[in-house]
Amino acid sequence: MLLPDSRRLTPDARIVVTGAAGFIGSQLLRSLYTQYPASSLLAVDHPLVDARAANLAAMPGVGFLDHLQLLAALESGILAPEIIYHLGACSSTTETRWDYLADNNIRYSQKLWNWSADNGAQYLYASSAATYGDGEGGFDDTAPLETLKPLNLYGQSKHQFDLWVAKQAAAGRPGPRQCVGFKFFNVFGPGEAHKGRMASMAYHGYRQILDRGTVRLFASSREGYGDGGELRDFIYVKDVARVMLAFAARPEVSGLFNLGTGQARSFRDLIGATFAAMGRTPSIEYSPMPEDLRGRYQYFTQATMAKTAAAGIRFQPTPLEEAVADYVRQLQGEAKS
Repeated sequence: MLLPDSRRLTPDARIVVTGAAGFIGSQLLRSLYTQYPASSLLAVDHPLVDARAANLAAMPGVGFLDHLQLLAALESGILAPEIIYHLGACSSTTETRWDYLADNNIRYSQKLWNWSADNGAQYLYASSAATYGDGEGGFDDTAPLETLKPLNLYGQSKHQFDLWVAKQAAAGRPGPRQCVGFKFFNVFGPGEAHKGRMASMAYHGYRQILDRGTVRLFASSREGYGDGGELRDFIYVKDVARVMLAFAARPEVSGLFNLGTGQARSFRDLIGATFAAMGRTPSIEYSPMPEDLRGRYQYFTQATMAKTAAAGIRFQPTPLEEAVADYVRQLQGEAKS
């Protein structure tokens, strides 16, 4: 599915969202679409030749450029946005091509940061909780970056860009009008179906319940955690969009911030909420953890949110059960349409 060429002409765009056809990007764009004229918004992504294009279909009038066209438009002066939400990246935690990750998650991000710094734009970008590694050192967004040890190349690529941004500030280089990095925790919700294996367990659980009435979770291979007892800071994608908008409304605030609920819940809780939302009795099976995840699997994540609150950004996360119920209703509605 390709967007028509008429959506590529966007010289008046003031707000850019990269990764706009992706999971979090499309939800953010939907939120912006309810608040701003479509002509002021620009969606940016890789060429839309897959299922992600459906994430933009309901927002007519929003311009579109692929990620390389965006760089050319910025460098030529055709576009001069006031805000860039940079959410585009390779988000696969099992990606093994470092050059690919470096191109997409580091060098491209640096180019947008440099343009924002030179042109006084606000720059809000996606970091990741994967930068914390196995969590043994905690999930504190005030911890020195040099102490973090990501478990995989994806987390390392995000960490390297965070370090690069910090080095610019340490060297005294003027930065963007606002620079905020979001350490996303375990985000779930509408718009993630195209992610395949990387989609949330809420989505996979829903599909498994529909297909066979039973959900398969990983058996624990770590002492202290029962099967399905691995803990995650699950946050609804609609809450994520709400927080990003709140930060953009406070351009005087910059820095790296966690974006989670601050409350870890188990995979059993998540799946139990999914069964309940579907009106089914829970049925869970456990299977061995895949070899490519052993040794690189986080058993516990929980964001500390004090830094966000101290910055004046306060929000009440949607309770897990309510968020899952809302998500299931939307998935069921999509199945009927």
